[in-house]
Amino acid sequence: MVVVAVFVTCLVVANVTAVKLVGVFGLVLDAGTLIFPLSYIFGDILTEVYGFRAARRVIWLAFLCNLLAVGVISLAGALPPAPIWEGQEAYETILGYAPRLLAASFVAYLVGELANSFVLAKLKVATEGRHLWARTIGSTLVGQGLDSAIFVTLAFAGTIPTSALIPIILTQWVLKSAYEALATPFTYLVVNRLKRREGVDVYDRDTSFNPLPLGR
Repeated sequence: MVVVAVFVTCLVVANVTAVKLVGVFGLVLDAGTLIFPLSYIFGDILTEVYGFRAARRVIWLAFLCNLLAVGVISLAGALPPAPIWEGQEAYETILGYAPRLLAASFVAYLVGELANSFVLAKLKVATEGRHLWARTIGSTLVGQGLDSAIFVTLAFAGTIPTSALIPIILTQWVLKSAYEALATPFTYLVVNRLKRREGVDVYDRDTSFNPLPLGR
């Protein structure tokens, strides 16, 4: 339950904080980059310990929670402000969602997270549970690569030159993947503790990998 709560929180907070651009070592990134990669780390933990089916349910749960958050924030912004409140413009600037960016974010999240979980589950079976570090980093390279490529392409294609899209995709991909690699000791710690505490270590040998939460 704790892992699920952190996973969902990471996604929702990342979308809210992404509106702010920050400068880090000469690179311009959205502030959501600080926390969004954590969703992949906890997604790896869910898949490694509880299997693809459990991770798939949580991925869709987080999607619905994020959709609820966006809906409530948008509804609140559309309601007429009280005469004594002067923060409407600031509210819309910070919490207003551009439909195209929102759609790009949702699609990229689902594809990236599900691909990350799928690859990790398959690699776990192929390696018979060995080399967790290689499985978490390998699955992240695939998931974050798809996430970055889909989001940047859907969000900005046609508005900036194609030649500029590739560097943005590569920068996001490398930074987020490096984040995951650096967090490998933390992933080991949590995974090993959960496996010992709960006596669970699922191998997805007979699992349906249908991306919809309907498979066995």
